[in-house]
Amino acid sequence: MNAQSTPITEPSFQWEGYAARISTAARPLYWSIRRELWENRYLYMAPLAAGAVFLSGVMVNMIAMRRRIAASSDYAAQVQGLLSSRYELLAGLMMATALILSIFYCLDALYGERRDRSILFWKSLPVSDVTAVISKLSIPVLVLPLLGFGITLATEYLMLLVSSAIFAGSGVSITGLWTQASVLRIPLIWLYHLVTVHGLWYAPLYAWLLLVSAWAPRAPFMWALLPPFVICGVEKLAFNTSYFLNLLQYRFMGSRSMQSHDHAQDFMASLLPHHFFSNPDLWTGLVVAAVFLFAAVRMRRSRGPI
Repeated sequence: MNAQSTPITEPSFQWEGYAARISTAARPLYWSIRRELWENRYLYMAPLAAGAVFLSGVMVNMIAMRRRIAASSDYAAQVQGLLSSRYELLAGLMMATALILSIFYCLDALYGERRDRSILFWKSLPVSDVTAVISKLSIPVLVLPLLGFGITLATEYLMLLVSSAIFAGSGVSITGLWTQASVLRIPLIWLYHLVTVHGLWYAPLYAWLLLVSAWAPRAPFMWALLPPFVICGVEKLAFNTSYFLNLLQYRFMGSRSMQSHDHAQDFMASLLPHHFFSNPDLWTGLVVAAVFLFAAVRMRRSRGPI
């Protein structure tokens, strides 16, 4: 009986061992990410402040709308469309906030711990340089999109509650405000946009900024901009071409003007999962990001305090 039961119980013991090893390996990464949020409270305070300011402005705008409804009953039919545009504007505000935070965070992520000499303390902990750098990259790629999604969703629900209270008894359909708000649909679309475009597509940008942050002796912002500027200038002067500049424009803005209506349609179509994840430029950029991250890990390992 014992010989027959051994093959049945042994895989479960092996699986528990694998799970324990995975948990042990992921624990330093989890606590490193928590440490980044604890040290850089502006990562969640700035989106919260942006959402609060936006909500305050919308409340003032709603009160003005209510007064216009009292003066003209025909204006009540336009309120739902105006409020729907505010939800899209809120999502765009959170997207811009997340991008700005990501850029400035990456520039200071590794430079800051060398400047204040805290790198000596963090290197004394049983956390590898790879884990430290990956945890910093996960902030713009994963954490900020999730934070932006949660704050956007909460702010839109508050907007619905406030609008229901302000427009009660004014002739505006409160039921229509809730049914046409698309409170969950719009944030989910922007969450997908943030994870794909601002996370994966911009990964080479974040990795480059982390590399500069790990290397720069002073002024990492200047060192991040100087090499692309020099490359574009030398290429233009020597060969009268703009291939590198076009490459940067394609990576950050698309191949054509963002103001073009046709480009807006092409851009949204390119974000469909089967188009986006089959794009070879995405995987080329991820390979470049991996090279930059490898160099950033080596730099963090060898560079000391400033």
